[in-house]
Amino acid sequence: MTIRKDHFANTPDGESVDRFTIENSHGLSIQVMTYGAILLSCKAPAKDGRAAEITLGFDGIDLYLQRHPYFGATVGRFANRIAKGSFVLDGRTYQVATNDGPNHLHGGVKGFDRQMWQAEAFGNPDDAGVVFRRRSPAGEENYPGTVQVEVTYTLNENGELILEYAATTDKATPVNLTNHTYWNLGGASSGSVLDHELSISAERYLPVDATSIPTGDVLRVDGTAMDFQAAKKIGRDIDHVPGGYDHCYVIGSPGAAPRAPGAETGDMTGPLREAATVRHRGSGRRMDVMTTMPAIQLYTGNKLEGVKGSGGRVFHKHDALCLETEYYPDAVNRPKFPSCILRPNQAYRHRTIYRFSIE
Repeated sequence: MTIRKDHFANTPDGESVDRFTIENSHGLSIQVMTYGAILLSCKAPAKDGRAAEITLGFDGIDLYLQRHPYFGATVGRFANRIAKGSFVLDGRTYQVATNDGPNHLHGGVKGFDRQMWQAEAFGNPDDAGVVFRRRSPAGEENYPGTVQVEVTYTLNENGELILEYAATTDKATPVNLTNHTYWNLGGASSGSVLDHELSISAERYLPVDATSIPTGDVLRVDGTAMDFQAAKKIGRDIDHVPGGYDHCYVIGSPGAAPRAPGAETGDMTGPLREAATVRHRGSGRRMDVMTTMPAIQLYTGNKLEGVKGSGGRVFHKHDALCLETEYYPDAVNRPKFPSCILRPNQAYRHRTIYRFSIE
């Protein structure tokens, strides 16, 4: 394992942005930075032995400072959407930003992906990584409570990229953290991912309204275009999904997932379960996703429209997919959904593993 740190850029306020590059002995590498705790890059070898960039991103800091499609972002305080940017918690109504049509998306105008983080690197013979930490003050994006947050990226010799999240609060608040990396196992410049084969360990999903807010139903996927229980090409049924896939799947449960163990007292965490597998036959690359979260959001890059990215690449619709492990969208307004409320006597913990291999 090797890990090195260098200066990536300065923010407009003059803050230094550090970049960390981590590589294992098999040619798998990642880059992360202190701005947004963002995953800048992931390069993975193919069956011919050549490593290629398999995520979408930008070359420099400037485009990360602007509004962008959340490339590689650490998302918080609440990932995905909150209907009308409003929720009631302990009898008080909170109004957060409506930055996605009528709804709140991915933490608001200046979410965790647009903040500076403190970083501490570590290295061992079999793994290496970076721990990112920040304090999210009470009132940030109008959320209640001061939250201490920690996000750890670890790369190991087993071909695993492990993301671990931890948070505590001094007042009840919604917490739903995820990573928003755009994956293309054929290579970032290889075009559409509709030829990728995908399986998702979910019998049910959440249908949504015209603004992508869950209706409250939890429906079976069997016999529908939403069914990825058996591996199939992403593009096989996408024409039957208006706009493309941007839906939340219930992981490893025959019905609506129960509240996370300890949702009322103790740690908010669950068991590590298989969530999804992605294969690209041409390169031989495979990515398995495991998570402790009760759900995973499949997004097929439906809104990528001529985005100019790293290496002079231009990204278009369906040129990547996201697999966001999380609590359900709008969970703060749905008592029957697994609870996303973190209280002072609790600890939020979330672990997701991306395991890379060659077939």
